[in-house]
Amino acid sequence: MYGKPSSSLLSRRKALGLIAVTAGGGALLPGAAMAAQSSEPSPYAGLALFETGAGVCAITPEVTEGPFYFDPKLERADVTEGKKGIALTVRLQVVDAACRPLAGARVDIWHCDAQGAYSGYPGQGDGRDVDTSGQAFLRGWQRTDASGIVSFATIYPGWYRGRTTHIHFKVFPDDNSVMTGQLFFPDSLSEQIFTAVAPYNDRPGKRDTSNASDRIARQAGPRSQAALREVADAYQALMIIAVKPG
Repeated sequence: MYGKPSSSLLSRRKALGLIAVTAGGGALLPGAAMAAQSSEPSPYAGLALFETGAGVCAITPEVTEGPFYFDPKLERADVTEGKKGIALTVRLQVVDAACRPLAGARVDIWHCDAQGAYSGYPGQGDGRDVDTSGQAFLRGWQRTDASGIVSFATIYPGWYRGRTTHIHFKVFPDDNSVMTGQLFFPDSLSEQIFTAVAPYNDRPGKRDTSNASDRIARQAGPRSQAALREVADAYQALMIIAVKPG
C-alpha cells in the first residue's frame, strides 16, 4: 500500500493549485495548460496524451544513465515494495519519430525513495552511511502494450544532493538497441511536498538543486518534463518517449 499524506499537511489538489500560481514546469491542471518552468513550454501542455497525431514525437533526448542502475530482473507494474510516500503512477508511451506506437518494447524505471536513497547500493545518504545492498525497491520493467504504453505504480521520488527530482528510464525497442533518459517534475510541486509531507520532510536540510540548476535536466530539456495530473488516489506523470529507429 502507498503511504498517504495527511490532508492537514498538503492535499494533492492544493499542491497542484500552487503550481498554477507559480507556473511550475510541465504540469497540467484539468482544463488548463501550464507553462514550463524553463523558458520553453512543455511540449505536452494542453495535449490529450497518447492519442494518434499528438505531434510531439521529436526524438526524446538521451542523458546519462547515472550510477545507480542495475537490472533486478523484475517484470512488474508495482515497484513500491512498501516504500512510503505520495502515490504516483508513471505512464509512458513509446513511439517512433512518426508517432507510431512501439509494441513489445521493454521499459525499465528506477528512482530514489522519499529519503533520497536508491535500492541496491552502499554509501548513500547525506552521511554516506545508508546501505541498501540486496534490495530492489522502486525498480522494475515492463513491455509496452499494443498502444506502446506502460504504467508503473510507485511513489513520488525524493531528492539527493547535487540532483533535482527525477526518475530514470531505459527503453529497449528491440534486442539490439537501447535509449536512456530521465523524467523530471515541477519544482514548485517538489518543494511543497518536501517541506510539508512526511516522510519527505523527516530529513534535515533542504534540497540544493532545482531543474534550472541541474546540468542533466537542462541537457534533457522540456521534452523530458513530465505532464502531471491528479487522479483519484495519486498523481499521474505522463510522458511520450520517441526513440530512433533501430
